[in-house]
Amino acid sequence: MSPHAAGRRRAHRSVATGLPLALAAVLVAAGTATAAPCGDARVVRTATLGEIPLGTFSNALLPGSVADDRGVKLGGIGSDIYPADRKGEYWTVTDRGPNGQIKVDGKKRRTFPVPGFDPAIVKIRVRGNSVEVIDAIPLTTASGKAVTGLSDQKGRDEAPYTYDARTPLSYDPDGLDTEGIVRAGDGTFWLVDEYGPSLVHVSARGEVLARYVPEGLGLTGADYPVVEALPSVLLHRKGNRGFEGLAQLPGGDLVMALQSPLSLPDGDAGDASRTTRLLRFSPRIKAVTAEYAYRFDPVNVVDPGEDDTSELKISSVVAVGPDRLLVEERTDKAARLQLVRLGRGADILGGPWDDDTTSPSLEQLDDPAAAGVPVLSKQLVVDLGKVAGVPRKIEGVARVDHDTLALVNDNDFGMTDGEGAFDAQGRLVDSGVETTVTYVRLPRSL
Repeated sequence: MSPHAAGRRRAHRSVATGLPLALAAVLVAAGTATAAPCGDARVVRTATLGEIPLGTFSNALLPGSVADDRGVKLGGIGSDIYPADRKGEYWTVTDRGPNGQIKVDGKKRRTFPVPGFDPAIVKIRVRGNSVEVIDAIPLTTASGKAVTGLSDQKGRDEAPYTYDARTPLSYDPDGLDTEGIVRAGDGTFWLVDEYGPSLVHVSARGEVLARYVPEGLGLTGADYPVVEALPSVLLHRKGNRGFEGLAQLPGGDLVMALQSPLSLPDGDAGDASRTTRLLRFSPRIKAVTAEYAYRFDPVNVVDPGEDDTSELKISSVVAVGPDRLLVEERTDKAARLQLVRLGRGADILGGPWDDDTTSPSLEQLDDPAAAGVPVLSKQLVVDLGKVAGVPRKIEGVARVDHDTLALVNDNDFGMTDGEGAFDAQGRLVDSGVETTVTYVRLPRSL
């Protein structure tokens, strides 16, 4: 066994057994929601994650990985939530870590205040009104190095900068902006990533076994296998809007959701479009086997206070049957869950809509169904924006039982954009947004 592997095992074990003891503030009580429900859907419990210094958390997993956490607390675990083996326990995943945007000379720069942060799989337990971290698994490369959250490729991904947006950071071809998570029957994990966009297979200990990316991406220098197995049309993904939702169907196939429409043929077309894509992937043959066109509702239907179509996103997809999914359409302020059936007749894989020379593109069609595109049919299950007690920016949804869902929000590690995100000493001015798990009882069974 290599020293790296031994270190990973020791770190994994210490977090599983010692982290909650070492961090006395890991549990913080929060009052159960008692607000009146909207219709029959209602919040039945809210649990809150306590304050855990990010440096303490990260260095318990990979010693020395974070030299200065700038006062940031553990957060961002709300990128997704997936049921674990025991009731009240869930697998979650952080995104790429604390990041923000600051304008310099009129142009936005992407900041990474804790560049050594290593995205992690975090196991939590909901106990009463508190969320407890009971295990954590750092993501590592084949040689045991940390997988950072830094941008992958110059010219394709945003240039990374320090917390004050003044000093450039190095790109990292191993970097992942992790989002959705599921756990396979063999104990390994599947994640999706926004950079590639990519589908990532991870061992039970956190080692990246393979990263599946679009054909033609040309990512070089990564310290793990990179496989160009996804349609090349995905190279047109919008910045910061790659894969975000991931579901595992009962037979083992995976369904990935593009957060937003592709920028095809250009960014203006993507910003104006309401048509995004879902892809079905077979872990057995390591290939995409189907692709589907998904049509958002108008933005002012999803979020009555919003008029910018580009704010529409899919953040979570959840399997509720062999060919049925819950799909979360959202903005940062509102969300709706739709029930979708994946029919064989809806498959568009390999057709003209995967050819980036097709004009008009799928994204440019005002009415894809009228143009002959087999758009997925959907049925509204619940408008979370009308359910009192549901927080903003829900990014993860898990099915608890036949009529109950667990929702987790992304608190962005307490980060905000702009120069005021940090004080004069370079310490975070926390937004005050907490990470919560919210249970919602639905009006009818799924």
